[in-house]
Amino acid sequence: MGLTGKLASGILVFIFALSVFSSFISPHEPDMINLDRIKQPPSTEHFLGTDNKGRDIFSRVLYGGKISISISVLAAMLSMVLGLLIGMVSGYFGGKLDTAMMSAVDLVLAFPALLLAIGVSVLFPPGIYTVMIALAAAGWASFARLIRGHVMALRESAFIESARAVGCSTTRILFVHLLPQCVPLAFIMAGLKLGGYILTEAALSFLGLGAQPPTATWGSMISANRVFINSAPWMVLPPGIMIAITALCFNLLGDDLREIFDRVKIEP
Repeated sequence: MGLTGKLASGILVFIFALSVFSSFISPHEPDMINLDRIKQPPSTEHFLGTDNKGRDIFSRVLYGGKISISISVLAAMLSMVLGLLIGMVSGYFGGKLDTAMMSAVDLVLAFPALLLAIGVSVLFPPGIYTVMIALAAAGWASFARLIRGHVMALRESAFIESARAVGCSTTRILFVHLLPQCVPLAFIMAGLKLGGYILTEAALSFLGLGAQPPTATWGSMISANRVFINSAPWMVLPPGIMIAITALCFNLLGDDLREIFDRVKIEP
Protein backbone atom coordinates (compact mmCIF):
# COMPACT_ATOMS: atom_id res chain seq x y z
CA MET A 1 0.00 0.00 0.00
CA GLY A 2 1.34 3.41 -0.96
CA LEU A 3 1.83 6.44 1.25
CA THR A 4 -1.50 7.94 0.19
CA GLY A 5 -3.35 4.75 1.04
CA LYS A 6 -1.62 4.46 4.41
CA LEU A 7 -2.41 8.07 5.26
CA ALA A 8 -6.05 7.65 4.24
CA SER A 9 -6.28 4.42 6.23
CA GLY A 10 -4.82 6.10 9.31
CA ILE A 11 -7.29 8.98 9.13
CA LEU A 12 -10.22 6.58 8.63
CA VAL A 13 -9.12 4.46 11.60
CA PHE A 14 -8.96 7.63 13.71
CA ILE A 15 -12.45 8.71 12.58
CA PHE A 16 -13.81 5.21 13.21
CA ALA A 17 -12.27 5.18 16.69
CA LEU A 18 -13.84 8.54 17.53
CA SER A 19 -17.22 7.28 16.33
CA VAL A 20 -17.07 3.87 18.02
CA PHE A 21 -15.97 5.31 21.36
CA SER A 22 -18.14 8.43 21.12
CA SER A 23 -20.02 7.53 24.30
CA PHE A 24 -16.72 7.66 26.22
CA ILE A 25 -15.17 10.64 24.44
CA SER A 26 -18.08 13.07 24.11
CA PRO A 27 -18.15 15.57 27.00
CA HIS A 28 -21.94 16.09 26.80
CA GLU A 29 -25.08 14.19 25.92
CA PRO A 30 -25.64 14.78 22.19
CA ASP A 31 -29.41 15.31 22.51
CA MET A 32 -29.42 17.30 25.74
CA ILE A 33 -31.13 20.66 25.17
CA ASN A 34 -29.81 23.63 27.15
CA LEU A 35 -31.64 26.85 26.34
CA ASP A 36 -29.12 28.85 28.39
CA ARG A 37 -26.32 27.99 25.94
CA ILE A 38 -27.96 28.56 22.55
CA LYS A 39 -25.60 29.28 19.61
CA GLN A 40 -22.48 29.68 21.72
CA PRO A 41 -19.21 29.85 19.75
CA PRO A 42 -16.41 27.33 20.37
CA SER A 43 -15.00 27.49 23.89
CA THR A 44 -13.15 25.34 26.40
CA GLU A 45 -16.46 23.89 27.60
CA HIS A 46 -17.88 23.33 24.11
CA PHE A 47 -15.01 22.63 21.70
CA LEU A 48 -17.09 23.24 18.58
CA GLY A 49 -19.78 25.46 20.09
CA THR A 50 -23.48 24.76 20.52
CA ASP A 51 -26.45 24.73 18.15
CA ASN A 52 -29.76 26.58 18.19
CA LYS A 53 -31.03 24.31 20.98
CA GLY A 54 -27.91 24.53 23.11
CA ARG A 55 -26.69 21.06 22.22
CA ASP A 56 -22.95 20.41 22.08
CA ILE A 57 -21.79 20.28 18.43
CA PHE A 58 -18.69 18.20 19.18
CA SER A 59 -20.74 15.46 20.87
CA ARG A 60 -23.29 15.45 18.07
CA VAL A 61 -20.55 15.19 15.43
CA LEU A 62 -19.11 12.14 17.22
CA TYR A 63 -22.46 10.39 17.57
CA GLY A 64 -23.52 11.45 14.08
CA GLY A 65 -20.36 9.92 12.65
CA LYS A 66 -21.20 6.57 14.23
CA ILE A 67 -24.60 6.53 12.50
CA SER A 68 -23.50 7.97 9.15
CA ILE A 69 -20.50 5.66 8.77
CA SER A 70 -22.43 2.60 9.99
CA ILE A 71 -25.23 3.20 7.49
CA SER A 72 -22.78 3.69 4.63
CA VAL A 73 -20.63 0.64 5.43
CA LEU A 74 -23.60 -1.68 5.98
CA ALA A 75 -25.27 -0.45 2.80
CA ALA A 76 -22.03 -1.04 0.87
CA MET A 77 -21.79 -4.57 2.26
CA LEU A 78 -25.42 -5.26 1.31
CA SER A 79 -24.81 -3.91 -2.19
CA MET A 80 -21.69 -6.03 -2.47
CA VAL A 81 -23.48 -9.24 -1.45
CA LEU A 82 -26.36 -8.62 -3.87
CA GLY A 83 -23.96 -7.68 -6.65
CA LEU A 84 -21.81 -10.74 -6.03
CA LEU A 85 -24.74 -13.15 -6.16
CA ILE A 86 -26.38 -11.61 -9.22
CA GLY A 87 -23.10 -11.06 -11.07
CA MET A 88 -21.84 -14.59 -10.44
CA VAL A 89 -25.09 -16.24 -11.51
CA SER A 90 -25.42 -14.02 -14.58
CA GLY A 91 -21.82 -14.42 -15.69
CA TYR A 92 -21.64 -18.17 -15.12
CA PHE A 93 -24.90 -19.27 -16.74
CA GLY A 94 -25.12 -16.67 -19.53
CA GLY A 95 -27.88 -16.99 -22.11
CA LYS A 96 -31.38 -15.65 -21.47
CA LEU A 97 -30.82 -15.48 -17.72
CA ASP A 98 -27.79 -13.25 -18.28
CA THR A 99 -29.77 -11.06 -20.69
CA ALA A 100 -32.63 -10.63 -18.21
CA MET A 101 -30.34 -9.85 -15.28
CA MET A 102 -28.20 -7.41 -17.23
CA SER A 103 -31.33 -5.65 -18.48
CA ALA A 104 -32.26 -5.04 -14.84
CA VAL A 105 -28.71 -3.85 -14.16
CA ASP A 106 -28.81 -1.47 -17.12
CA LEU A 107 -32.16 -0.11 -15.94
CA VAL A 108 -30.76 0.66 -12.49
CA LEU A 109 -27.55 2.17 -13.89
CA ALA A 110 -29.58 4.42 -16.21
CA PHE A 111 -30.77 6.43 -13.20
CA PRO A 112 -28.48 8.81 -11.30
CA ALA A 113 -27.67 7.12 -7.98
CA LEU A 114 -28.91 9.99 -5.82
CA LEU A 115 -32.17 10.29 -7.74
CA LEU A 116 -32.79 6.55 -7.49
CA ALA A 117 -31.97 6.56 -3.77
CA ILE A 118 -34.44 9.41 -3.20
CA GLY A 119 -37.08 7.54 -5.19
CA VAL A 120 -36.63 4.40 -3.08
CA SER A 121 -36.53 6.40 0.18
CA VAL A 122 -39.92 8.03 -0.37
CA LEU A 123 -41.54 4.59 -0.63
CA PHE A 124 -40.80 3.86 3.03
CA PRO A 125 -41.08 5.82 6.29
CA PRO A 126 -37.99 8.00 6.90
CA GLY A 127 -35.34 6.35 9.04
CA ILE A 128 -31.98 4.66 9.24
CA TYR A 129 -33.10 1.41 7.63
CA THR A 130 -34.81 3.29 4.81
CA VAL A 131 -31.55 5.03 3.94
CA MET A 132 -29.68 1.73 4.07
CA ILE A 133 -32.16 0.08 1.70
CA ALA A 134 -32.09 3.07 -0.65
CA LEU A 135 -28.27 3.10 -0.81
CA ALA A 136 -28.14 -0.64 -1.45
CA ALA A 137 -30.85 -0.41 -4.14
CA ALA A 138 -28.91 2.31 -5.92
CA GLY A 139 -25.50 0.64 -5.62
CA TRP A 140 -25.82 -3.10 -6.24
CA ALA A 141 -25.94 -2.85 -10.05
CA SER A 142 -22.37 -1.62 -10.49
CA PHE A 143 -21.11 -4.54 -8.36
CA ALA A 144 -23.16 -7.00 -10.44
CA ARG A 145 -21.81 -5.60 -13.72
CA LEU A 146 -18.20 -5.82 -12.55
CA ILE A 147 -18.48 -9.31 -11.06
CA ARG A 148 -20.34 -10.63 -14.10
CA GLY A 149 -17.50 -9.61 -16.40
CA HIS A 150 -14.93 -11.17 -14.06
CA VAL A 151 -16.85 -14.46 -13.85
CA MET A 152 -17.25 -14.60 -17.64
CA ALA A 153 -13.47 -14.37 -17.94
CA LEU A 154 -13.01 -17.15 -15.35
CA ARG A 155 -15.72 -19.65 -16.25
CA GLU A 156 -13.69 -21.26 -19.03
CA SER A 157 -10.48 -21.32 -16.99
CA ALA A 158 -8.63 -24.57 -16.44
CA PHE A 159 -9.49 -24.78 -12.74
CA ILE A 160 -13.21 -24.43 -13.50
CA GLU A 161 -13.01 -27.06 -16.25
CA SER A 162 -11.22 -29.36 -13.82
CA ALA A 163 -13.95 -28.83 -11.22
CA ARG A 164 -16.61 -29.75 -13.77
CA ALA A 165 -14.59 -32.79 -14.87
CA VAL A 166 -14.46 -34.23 -11.34
CA GLY A 167 -18.23 -33.79 -10.97
CA CYS A 168 -18.46 -30.66 -8.81
CA SER A 169 -21.97 -29.26 -8.61
CA THR A 170 -22.81 -25.82 -9.96
CA THR A 171 -23.31 -24.53 -6.41
CA ARG A 172 -19.85 -25.75 -5.39
CA ILE A 173 -18.24 -24.21 -8.45
CA LEU A 174 -19.93 -20.88 -7.77
CA PHE A 175 -19.28 -20.62 -4.05
CA VAL A 176 -16.08 -22.62 -3.58
CA HIS A 177 -14.15 -21.93 -6.79
CA LEU A 178 -15.46 -18.65 -8.22
CA LEU A 179 -16.50 -16.72 -5.10
CA PRO A 180 -12.95 -16.48 -3.63
CA GLN A 181 -11.78 -15.04 -6.96
CA CYS A 182 -14.50 -12.38 -6.93
CA VAL A 183 -14.45 -11.24 -3.30
CA PRO A 184 -11.19 -9.22 -3.50
CA LEU A 185 -12.47 -7.35 -6.55
CA ALA A 186 -15.80 -6.71 -4.79
CA PHE A 187 -14.03 -5.29 -1.73
CA ILE A 188 -11.99 -2.96 -3.90
CA MET A 189 -15.21 -1.82 -5.58
CA ALA A 190 -16.74 -1.25 -2.15
CA GLY A 191 -13.76 0.85 -1.13
CA LEU A 192 -14.14 2.95 -4.26
CA LYS A 193 -17.86 3.45 -3.69
CA LEU A 194 -17.88 4.11 0.05
CA GLY A 195 -17.05 7.77 -0.48
CA GLY A 196 -20.13 8.07 -2.67
CA TYR A 197 -22.22 6.22 -0.08
CA ILE A 198 -21.14 8.71 2.59
CA LEU A 199 -22.15 11.64 0.38
CA THR A 200 -25.46 10.06 -0.66
CA GLU A 201 -26.34 9.23 2.95
CA ALA A 202 -25.60 12.82 3.91
CA ALA A 203 -27.78 14.07 1.06
CA LEU A 204 -30.71 11.85 2.08
CA SER A 205 -30.37 12.94 5.70
CA PHE A 206 -30.16 16.56 4.56
CA LEU A 207 -33.48 16.09 2.74
CA GLY A 208 -35.08 14.64 5.87
CA LEU A 209 -35.28 11.07 4.55
CA GLY A 210 -32.77 9.60 7.01
CA ALA A 211 -32.58 9.38 10.78
CA GLN A 212 -35.21 11.60 12.37
CA PRO A 213 -34.64 14.24 15.06
CA PRO A 214 -33.25 14.33 17.64
CA THR A 215 -30.91 11.59 16.30
CA ALA A 216 -27.80 13.24 14.87
CA THR A 217 -26.21 12.41 11.54
CA TRP A 218 -23.78 14.60 9.66
CA GLY A 219 -26.28 15.34 6.91
CA SER A 220 -29.17 16.11 9.27
CA MET A 221 -26.95 18.45 11.32
CA ILE A 222 -26.18 20.47 8.19
CA SER A 223 -29.85 20.50 7.21
CA ALA A 224 -31.05 21.62 10.64
CA ASN A 225 -28.46 24.39 10.98
CA ARG A 226 -28.03 25.59 7.40
CA VAL A 227 -30.00 28.80 8.03
CA PHE A 228 -27.35 29.82 10.58
CA ILE A 229 -24.35 29.37 8.28
CA ASN A 230 -23.66 33.11 8.19
CA SER A 231 -24.38 33.98 11.83
CA ALA A 232 -23.03 30.77 13.42
CA PRO A 233 -20.86 28.84 10.91
CA TRP A 234 -19.54 26.53 13.64
CA MET A 235 -22.95 24.82 13.57
CA VAL A 236 -22.54 23.71 9.94
CA LEU A 237 -18.82 23.48 9.18
CA PRO A 238 -17.79 20.58 11.52
CA PRO A 239 -20.18 17.96 10.07
CA GLY A 240 -19.50 19.24 6.56
CA ILE A 241 -15.75 18.92 7.05
CA MET A 242 -16.14 15.41 8.46
CA ILE A 243 -18.20 14.36 5.44
CA ALA A 244 -15.59 15.77 3.06
CA ILE A 245 -12.61 14.19 4.86
CA THR A 246 -14.25 10.78 5.21
CA ALA A 247 -15.40 10.65 1.59
CA LEU A 248 -11.97 11.78 0.35
CA CYS A 249 -10.15 9.18 2.43
CA PHE A 250 -12.42 6.39 1.19
CA ASN A 251 -11.78 7.47 -2.40
CA LEU A 252 -8.00 7.61 -1.88
CA LEU A 253 -8.00 4.21 -0.18
CA GLY A 254 -10.11 2.71 -2.96
CA ASP A 255 -7.75 4.05 -5.62
CA ASP A 256 -4.77 2.61 -3.78
CA LEU A 257 -6.43 -0.80 -3.43
CA ARG A 258 -7.27 -0.80 -7.13
CA GLU A 259 -3.63 -0.18 -8.01
CA ILE A 260 -2.62 -3.08 -5.77
CA PHE A 261 -5.17 -5.36 -7.42
CA ASP A 262 -3.92 -4.36 -10.87
CA ARG A 263 -0.35 -5.27 -9.90
CA VAL A 264 -1.10 -8.54 -8.14
CA LYS A 265 -2.47 -11.45 -10.12
CA ILE A 266 -4.91 -13.51 -8.06
CA GLU A 267 -4.20 -17.19 -8.66
CA PRO A 268 -6.98 -19.80 -8.21
